[in-house]
Amino acid sequence: MSVSSPVPASPAAAPAAPTQAELLDFARRTAADAALIASLPLDPEGRTWVRLEGPGGSEAWLIGWPPGTGTGWHDHAESVGAFVTAAGELKENALAARLPTDGWKTLELADDVDRERRLPAGKGRAFGRHHVHEVLNESPDRHAVSVHAYYPPLPQIRRYSRGGQTLRLEQVERPEDWQ
Repeated sequence: MSVSSPVPASPAAAPAAPTQAELLDFARRTAADAALIASLPLDPEGRTWVRLEGPGGSEAWLIGWPPGTGTGWHDHAESVGAFVTAAGELKENALAARLPTDGWKTLELADDVDRERRLPAGKGRAFGRHHVHEVLNESPDRHAVSVHAYYPPLPQIRRYSRGGQTLRLEQVERPEDWQ
């Protein structure tokens, strides 16, 4: 008769961080939930938002955009993310350039860095770390609604001003500033 020692239990593996594709898939599925989208209170004067439970410990938001509103230029620091328009249409202006992450206040941008995307209901995109963009609802009379997800949960948002090809860091916001 042989006696064997019990095999030690392996520690539970931590769940893998969600990928950009998984965040985009979550945003698409959530944006297709008509009851959830209809439940968001809309304000004619300013954006509204509700925090959602995102996949794999991500941070997610349902956001309402009154006509003519936008985010201004910003990035999400070390977080990757995705967003999908659930109702209406959003426009994203983005920079196709890798910016230094710290130690600068003003940058001169090359002439060919601007990208524009129109995102009607059901369309969205994923993006990597340090993605500088602005999101706008340019409709003169219709709200837009979108779903956003970020991983890791947003450590900060850096806000920029833009004049021509000059990008200027204006402010760094922390979670306590918007929650």
